[in-house]
Amino acid sequence: MPTATQNCARVSTIKQRPKLDVLCRTNGKDIFFYEGGRMEQQAKAVLMDGAVMGRAITRIAHEIVEHNEGASHLALVGIVRRGVPLAERLADAIEKIEGVRPQVGTLDISFYRDDVTRAIAPVLHATNIPFAIDDTDIVLVDDVLYTGRTVRSALDALMDFGRPSTVQLAVMVDRGHRELPIRADYVGKNVPSSHEEDVRVQITPFDDVDSVGIWEKNGGAR
Repeated sequence: MPTATQNCARVSTIKQRPKLDVLCRTNGKDIFFYEGGRMEQQAKAVLMDGAVMGRAITRIAHEIVEHNEGASHLALVGIVRRGVPLAERLADAIEKIEGVRPQVGTLDISFYRDDVTRAIAPVLHATNIPFAIDDTDIVLVDDVLYTGRTVRSALDALMDFGRPSTVQLAVMVDRGHRELPIRADYVGKNVPSSHEEDVRVQITPFDDVDSVGIWEKNGGAR
C-alpha cells in the first residue's frame, strides 16, 4: 500500500535532528509528515508565504527607520535561531532604504531561560555581538512572540553586553497569550491562536521554504 507521502507532491524536505520533516501539498492542503515518528501533522492554515513575508519585512524596515529617524545609531540583534536570518533580511531592507546597513548580532539565550534549571539540557549556540551596544538603539528580532518569556531572557542576556539607548522588538508573528508585560514594537502579522495550536515561522536557511502556518500541537510539534 502506498504511503501518504507517496500520494502527494513534495514541496520541501527540512533536515532536523533526529528526524526528517517533509512538507508536501495534496488537494490544495499543506501536509507535514514527521518521518520516522508516529505522528503526521496537517497544517490548519498557511498564513504567509515567502512573498508576503518579504513584504512584511520591507514594511517593518520602513517603520524602524521612521521611528529611529534613520539608521545611523541602529543595530539589530537576532535571537537564535530564526530571529537571526530575519535580522539579516531586515538589515538588507534598511540598507536599501537608507543606504546604510545597520550592524547585526546574534544572541543565544539558552542560559537565561527561566526553565534552564529544570531537567532539560539547553542546546547551545554562539552569541556574536561584534559591536558596542552602549548608547545604541537596539532592535531585538525574533520569529514568534508568544508568552514573552523568550524576550525577557533576551533582555537579560543583552544587558550583560552594555547599556543600550533603547531596546525595541521586531517579530514576524505575534500570537498573543502573553504571560509577561512585553509587547512588540514592529509586527509582521498578528495571529490569533489557541494554546492547542502551534504557530510556526519557516525561513531559509533553516528551512527550505519561507512561510508562516498554524499547526495542531501533538507529538511532532516544536
